Amino acid sequence: MKLNLIQRIAKNMAVLLTSRIVSRVLGFFYVMFTARYLGAQGFGVLSFALAFTGIFGIFANFGIGSLIVREVARDKPLAKKYVANSIGIKIILGLATFCLLGLTIYIMGYPQQTVIVVFIIAGSIMFSNFNNIFNSIFQAFEKMEYISLGQAFNSLLLLVGAVFAIRAGLSIVAFAVLYLIAGLLVLIYSFIVLRWQFADLVPITLADFVEVDWGFWKSTLKESLPFFLSAFVAIIAFRIDIIMLSIMKGDVDVGWYSAAYKLMEVFILIPATFIGAIYPLLSKYYLSSQESLKLAYQRAFKYLSILGLPIAVGATLLAGRIILLIFQSTFTPSIIALQILIWTIPMIFLTYMYGTILASINRQLLAFKINFSCMLLNIILNLILIPKYTYIGASAATVATTLLSLVLSFYFVSRFVCKIPAYEYITSPVIASVIMGVLVLFFLKMNLFLIISGSVVVYFGALFLLKTFTKEDYVLFRQIINLKSNVIV
Repeated sequence: MKLNLIQRIAKNMAVLLTSRIVSRVLGFFYVMFTARYLGAQGFGVLSFALAFTGIFGIFANFGIGSLIVREVARDKPLAKKYVANSIGIKIILGLATFCLLGLTIYIMGYPQQTVIVVFIIAGSIMFSNFNNIFNSIFQAFEKMEYISLGQAFNSLLLLVGAVFAIRAGLSIVAFAVLYLIAGLLVLIYSFIVLRWQFADLVPITLADFVEVDWGFWKSTLKESLPFFLSAFVAIIAFRIDIIMLSIMKGDVDVGWYSAAYKLMEVFILIPATFIGAIYPLLSKYYLSSQESLKLAYQRAFKYLSILGLPIAVGATLLAGRIILLIFQSTFTPSIIALQILIWTIPMIFLTYMYGTILASINRQLLAFKINFSCMLLNIILNLILIPKYTYIGASAATVATTLLSLVLSFYFVSRFVCKIPAYEYITSPVIASVIMGVLVLFFLKMNLFLIISGSVVVYFGALFLLKTFTKEDYVLFRQIINLKSNVIV
């Protein structure tokens, strides 16, 4: 049982990690080129538009994607029913959301250029909303490679479009249009994959692509409501800072803050890959095997703890060199923001996992309560800190909010799933990170890439000497290496 679980996690992780690394690399260069070209103010406007539309995008999705993953992972024949009915539901939700978004941005009184950028990007959010249905099916069938390929395709489109816009000397509106075009093309890609690869699993034709089953619509909206509420308060908790910073301080401060935030987000591919790989399994094992569910939780906690802490330590010490290398001197104020924000990474790695576990065991209400508490704390802290400390205050508020989320999540999962000796899993990473940090300080003036490479070797070497990994860990590593080789071939 344990070996089979490890093999399935390894398979899912291998295909996800390979394509997501490509996607993140492309996205990294897109952010770098775009921020340099637009400057702090222009990048601030674009970041505000993405955060603003992202919040409203939650209304259009309404948690339906997460519901599809959970239910179809347990009962595959439900896939056709969910796809056909979700299309109709999301058309109505999307139109209502677009109108609400337009009214809100008008009332807020933003400049015309900002309003135009927001409306254009809102269109891309609508495309993403429908794409979410197809991605949920892929995830439910444990075909995450199609999701990752779509993400890589999206990143490639944005990067190529950004290079073209920069060479042509186009305005920020052109960058907003890039999101619209990329969103449409990725939606077309996902539809083609669904029709091509899932013809037998999801035997749906164009004639019955949209189904109106009022009873099913009602039950879907009712069951997805907890997912929606949790996602809504979560995005408010971790995106309202950009909106509040924009209102209180302006686009430049948003640009500095967002530059650091974007770098921090690069590392989220790690928990996203791991948790995306095991979510369908968690949902299934909740009903069929409590032992496997607990094993998956223990492995996830251990690996994510190992990966998160050294990133925070290394980025804190190297923040100045990283910011100046990527964004140049215009974004020097982003250095301290990165040094603060990066400490959310070890916590986000774990909270990402906890949110997925709570969803897989039908405890969405608990996830909502956690996120609601975090939302309140984040809003209060931002109201207190932003007026005096601007983007630095917003960074500190984000760290405090993430810490609260981690503490509450750990408590509830320990109560409803199982208790684990957390200190046993984090002791070795803490010791290894301290050793690595000393090395970084000693060679701080060396070539940045040599420092990073050497730090990775020292960190995992220290973990090896501390006997952190078990035989089952090595089995998983071999599975991942073998499967990644097959993917590449």
